[in-house]
Amino acid sequence: MRIGFIAGEYPPRQGGVGAYTRILAGEIAKLGHEVHIVSREGTVSDDPALKLSPIIKRWDVSSLGAIRSWARGLDVINVQYQTAAFDMSPLIHFLPQIITPVVTTFHDLRHPYLFPKAGRLRDWIVMHLARTSAGAITTNHEDAARLAHLPHTMLIPIGSNILKPLGAEFDPSAWRKQAGAQPGDFLLAYFGLINRSKGLEPLLESVAALRADGIPARLIMIGNAGTSDPTNIAYMDEIDALISRLGIESYLYRLGYIEDDTIIGSYLSAADAVVLPFADGASYRRGSLMAALRYGCATVTTMPAVSIPTFRDGENLLLVPPNDAPALTAALRRLYESPPLRERLKVGAAALSHEFDWSQIAAQTVAFYGAVGGGASPSRTASR
Repeated sequence: MRIGFIAGEYPPRQGGVGAYTRILAGEIAKLGHEVHIVSREGTVSDDPALKLSPIIKRWDVSSLGAIRSWARGLDVINVQYQTAAFDMSPLIHFLPQIITPVVTTFHDLRHPYLFPKAGRLRDWIVMHLARTSAGAITTNHEDAARLAHLPHTMLIPIGSNILKPLGAEFDPSAWRKQAGAQPGDFLLAYFGLINRSKGLEPLLESVAALRADGIPARLIMIGNAGTSDPTNIAYMDEIDALISRLGIESYLYRLGYIEDDTIIGSYLSAADAVVLPFADGASYRRGSLMAALRYGCATVTTMPAVSIPTFRDGENLLLVPPNDAPALTAALRRLYESPPLRERLKVGAAALSHEFDWSQIAAQTVAFYGAVGGGASPSRTASR
């Protein structure tokens, strides 16, 4: 099969969707398929098996001719859709009427900005893309529920962008020392892009509260504001101000954006717990959560907004209400006082991580392409 990916984000631009596209395309190529990717000028590929065409100056009407020429002869085109990508251009929502067959992977179903007072048109344009696509892939239960009424949909989760296993030489004490932790310190880790949905305020408040209670908490922060959404830069300034107001600068180890998988995996694994208190609840859409599971970390996160049967409180995750600093503080205190609970969560996380194996994700995706392209009705929203 000749498969094309339309990627609004692709390396070297930071962003989870770009990394997802690179990894999934590579796994699909390993299955014997010919994979083409079109993206903006300046993007590069480190995988010779992928045929990258960095030919798009802007995702607008001027790019139509280039997209049509690139798509010629492809068996299926997979749009990797995210609201903040593609320069927020309305054009992307009409691609299924311009080239075909198009399968759209929805990394989120948030409303895009179109113009002031666009109102209901913002929801309509996203749903128009879903309705006119030959098939729609969702990556999480929330979006799967919204598209469940469409005939050709499937939930296929994302995997971790952080892939390298830790070697036998891994020494957690060395990484803890690098982060400023002393023996006996309660070392926490946060990983991911920094924006308003990540729940950093209650996490920082919890670190301050734990310190005030005499618990020697410290926090590793891995990640920055990213490049896909300019509003994240202003939010980062707010976080800096909160850190200063709480007086916890000396208890934080801030790494910013890290490309090296080994460094990220080592810090996550060296921490006593990874804390990801998403404001909108834990979800399959969160690559940072997948990374914590992949490394078998004791992980504290927030209760999902919808039922996710694979997330089991106290077994593979410790779940707290979103935007609730006292509840998060209590959960972290519980972990500090119970090493057996930390070990149970680690075992459960490692078992759960198999749900998000990239080879399995690639096989499910290719099967969906085949079902849509062959005219058969693929499974409706998967029962994950």
